[in-house]
This record gives sequence, C-alpha cells and structure tokens, in this order.
Amino acid sequence: MPNERLRSSIGAAGLSLADLAERVEVDPKTVERWVGTGRLPMSRLRRRSADVLGRDEAYLWPEAAHQRLRAEAPSEELVQLFPTRGAVPQDLWNGLLARAREHVDVLAYSALFMTDGNADLPMILGDRARNGAAVRLCLGAPSAPAVELRGQEEGIGEGLGGRVRLQLSYLAPLVAENGVEIRLHDTTLYNSIFRFDDEVLVNTHTYGVPAGRSPVVHLHRLDSGRLFDHYLASFEAVWSFSMSMEAAAEGGDL
Repeated sequence: MPNERLRSSIGAAGLSLADLAERVEVDPKTVERWVGTGRLPMSRLRRRSADVLGRDEAYLWPEAAHQRLRAEAPSEELVQLFPTRGAVPQDLWNGLLARAREHVDVLAYSALFMTDGNADLPMILGDRARNGAAVRLCLGAPSAPAVELRGQEEGIGEGLGGRVRLQLSYLAPLVAENGVEIRLHDTTLYNSIFRFDDEVLVNTHTYGVPAGRSPVVHLHRLDSGRLFDHYLASFEAVWSFSMSMEAAAEGGDL
C-alpha cells in the first residue's frame, strides 16, 4: 500500500524522491519502495528522513510507532523483579490475595510456602470465593512422574510429593466450597504462576535449585501488554488437561 503521507511530505518540502534518497544516503529505488509499496525503512533511516522533511516520524510511519509501543509495553507491565521467592515480602502476597475480587489462580507443584507463610490461607481463599472470585488451584499430582523428577532435581527426592500431600490436607476444607476448584497436573513446569486479578507473580524454575531460591517477576496487566497474557495462557493450557481430585484418587495419583 503506497505511503501517501511520505509522498506528500516529500513534495511539500520541494524535493524529489531522488533528492530524499541523496539526503539520507540510500539508493533512489529504496525511496521509491518506501513510497510506492509502503515498505518500512530501518529506524535510523526513518529518523533521517523525518529530519530532512521536517515531519514527525510517527506521522510518516504510524505503524512504526505502533510497533514501538507494543515492544515497550512488556517493560511497562513489569512492576518488580525479586532475586528469590523468599525476597517477596509476605505483605505483598497477603495484599494481592486480600484485594482479589475476580480471579485467584495458582499453578505450582505444592505452593506449600503460601500456607507456611499464612496459616489462614484456606479460610481466606474460601472468603474470596464466597465474595465472587473464581479460585482455581492447580497443584502437582503427588505420585506423578513430573513431580518425582522435580523432587530429584531439587535434591529432595520424594519430599516434593510429600509436600503436595501436606498442602492438599491443609486445603481439604475448600474441596466442597462453591467457587473453589482444585485440580492436579502431571506437567513439567518452567514457572509457578500466582495470579490475583490483574496482577501475577511468576516464580521461575531453575534446574537443580529449589523454586524458593529462584527469581520472581511481578507483572501488572495492561491492554497493550503481552507478558501477563503470555503466562495466563500457560496457566490455562495446564488447567485444561489437569485432573479433578476425584479422577486423581481413582487413578492412584494421590
């Protein structure tokens, strides 16, 4: 599609296509393609051309401005990077959970640290559900190969499966709670995901290192952003093929 803004700006400056090509040091056929086919120049050539023509670069190439905004959006989504999960203040976990009104999603192997840090977690999750939030907890099936392998990688062997079982015992009162759904998965997780409405904490997993000693990224959802939705899609994918507690019990995965 021709770039009529560029064509008219060249004419308004009293220049020809060849003149602009000479000023920005490119082949005249290159400028012809910019105008005739709407080809997008490299950023340095866009800046030079805009300076020569006395126009704003975003006016001449609005699609480039849009691409730049899309590229910058992920950094705007970033609230904070924590070097380890232990560096995340307990007040942040508690505050995000207390403010959640629509969604609480957890994807992890055991997430036992949440209960260790807040003994009232089951009661609070139940309260969130009774106040309209959809609470979805997706934990590792204790006997699943992926859980066993992760336990070996973290150096705790069968201890990880034991931690999942302990967490499930704490969460047992929530099984019959309306608005709370607990499922189990047998998935290799590269991140644990903790979503509270439009905020998410992503705990990266590192080979041979417990998740508690790995970094956590705090993101806030933006309409123009991609990172939040990227991790939410990961949660939804695992959730879609995870097992109900009943199915896990029947299959011997508990």
